[in-house]
Amino acid sequence: MALNPNLPLVYHPNYSFSFDPNHRFVMSKFARLYHHVKDLGLIGDNLLQPEIGYPDDLAFIHCDNYVHDLWHNRLDDKAMRRIGLPWSKNLMARTFTAPLGTLKTARLALEHGIACHLAGGTHHAHYDFGSGYCMVNDLAFAAQTLIQSGEVTNVLIFDLDVHQGDGTAAMLQHQPYAFTCSIHCEKNFPFRKCASDLDIGLRNNMGDDEYLAIVDETLCHLLTTLNPDLVLYDAGVDIWQEDGLGKLDISWQGIERRDHLVLKRCQQHNTPVATVIGGGYDKDHARLGARHAIVVEQAALL
Repeated sequence: MALNPNLPLVYHPNYSFSFDPNHRFVMSKFARLYHHVKDLGLIGDNLLQPEIGYPDDLAFIHCDNYVHDLWHNRLDDKAMRRIGLPWSKNLMARTFTAPLGTLKTARLALEHGIACHLAGGTHHAHYDFGSGYCMVNDLAFAAQTLIQSGEVTNVLIFDLDVHQGDGTAAMLQHQPYAFTCSIHCEKNFPFRKCASDLDIGLRNNMGDDEYLAIVDETLCHLLTTLNPDLVLYDAGVDIWQEDGLGKLDISWQGIERRDHLVLKRCQQHNTPVATVIGGGYDKDHARLGARHAIVVEQAALL
């Protein structure tokens, strides 16, 4: 089956930069994902760049003091340890640009039915602090922006990262038109979770068939009952059985089946879907780039 070369994709070259290759967070994965997708023949006029982002862009969803202190490297050591990444100007450039990329992807999905961001899914960022390699929350930002502007009436955030989307849940808990759903490994980070509108905590070492049945049943129920104008899909690949931070037993083919299932269900319901890549950890950086490309490949097959 041929891949669709017109699938809308969003990427910025500042997403990856020179970074410690031995750090648990693989900063090169965005560029590796880009090059993997390019090798598949999926990059041409369909690739769009977001604007460069700055603190003021995020201040309406995050604490103003927090984003400016983060930008100017004024956070204390404890706050930076909680984030888990060493501060740099390059890190700030990508951190504040990526949420604009998720927003652009969401708008492209509303126009074309589906679009993929080659980054995003920073769901551990809270209103006034960062956590778990996440500094600002692109999912909450995109949802809140689209709802406030009237571009959508309601949004479903369908988070299938292996880690619970605690920051997104907390930031949108008082937003009645954004529904947060997180299907994650229960005995995994964050160990103090925030209540999503729907949380499904999975047992350790769950395999493909049981996992996919839960994903399908949950998504079908939510699409029917909520009838959302848009799905923001966090396609985390840290569910993979060999992921360093995963604790589930999902095969590579299981990830392919999951992404196909989610995208197909949205298509069948005529619901626009925007994808972000979420988490993924691997000492083999090229393999990680290929793993993150699964959702793009599945989108291009529709």
